[in-house]
Amino acid sequence: MRMRFLGKTGLQVSELCLGTGSFGGRGGYERTGTINQKEADYIVSMALDAGLNFFNTAERYSSGWAEEILGKALGTRRKEAIIISKINPARYPGPNDGGTSRKHIIEGCNASLKRLGTDYIDIYEIHEFDEYTPLEVSLRALDDLVREGKVRYIGCSNFTGWQLMKSLAISDKNGWERFMTLEVRYSLVSRMLEYELVPVCLDQGVAILPWSPLHGGFLSGKYRRNKPLPKGARFDSLEEKFFKIEPEKLFDIVEELDIIARAHNATVPQTALNYLLRKPGVASLIIGIRTAEQLKENLKATDWEITPEEVARLDSISEPYQDYPYHTWDPDKKAYTRH
Repeated sequence: MRMRFLGKTGLQVSELCLGTGSFGGRGGYERTGTINQKEADYIVSMALDAGLNFFNTAERYSSGWAEEILGKALGTRRKEAIIISKINPARYPGPNDGGTSRKHIIEGCNASLKRLGTDYIDIYEIHEFDEYTPLEVSLRALDDLVREGKVRYIGCSNFTGWQLMKSLAISDKNGWERFMTLEVRYSLVSRMLEYELVPVCLDQGVAILPWSPLHGGFLSGKYRRNKPLPKGARFDSLEEKFFKIEPEKLFDIVEELDIIARAHNATVPQTALNYLLRKPGVASLIIGIRTAEQLKENLKATDWEITPEEVARLDSISEPYQDYPYHTWDPDKKAYTRH
């Protein structure tokens, strides 16, 4: 497994990061997966043995159970791993049992440390923007956690361009720790972040960590034009609200992936992952799995490299709709063009 530097942290992480949304499988995460402790022990050990040293979890995943399972699965190999965990923005069951207030950030971090069975979290992120708490409050609390040694670096997830840039500006103004990572949905059928978030991250040295690089499984190769929908897959409809797709565009992309995959003796999902690893600013891909076999297949995605010409073909077929003001901006040439 090849390593990449994680933004400006100085850390080196594997090109693939194992997501744990499928660990436990409760509290709304049943559709993601139901991996139990015994299965997780095997999967985590397999990942570490393959050179994967990056793991992603959150207090939201199965109401904290995923953190507990991951911590036990790492066991004595904790120091081999770089762990991301995230603070839950949802306020439940109590009114202060969530959000990014100072109270919940500190209490949430302490609870995550206990569940993970460790005395530090490598990267602690805000899971989503909290409109009810000033960023100054959240960022100061995160800065304190770093100074106390409970957290090594901080990051964010699911932020917009202005939210990320405002956060960085506040940290710089006050001399606080700044976000080093951005977790964001990024795939061949979800590329809108290339117009603002990617340029911000490249300009500010923030590492991009795509989650759901197979777009919830729609890029697994199981969904094909004029074919029955796959049985046992995560989605049984093409009208999924969260992982929205344009069916015909999806089929065009999958067919092109199939052509490129066969040229490299690879699979459609391996090719979709390989494509994202060629994109600017991407440090590691957060892969979600439901079985150990899926992990074995995904690990092969880093054994080869898609060519620049193949990347260009996929760029063209998957290009998102350009509306004002983005229709005048070419992210590749970085120059305005007149129409």
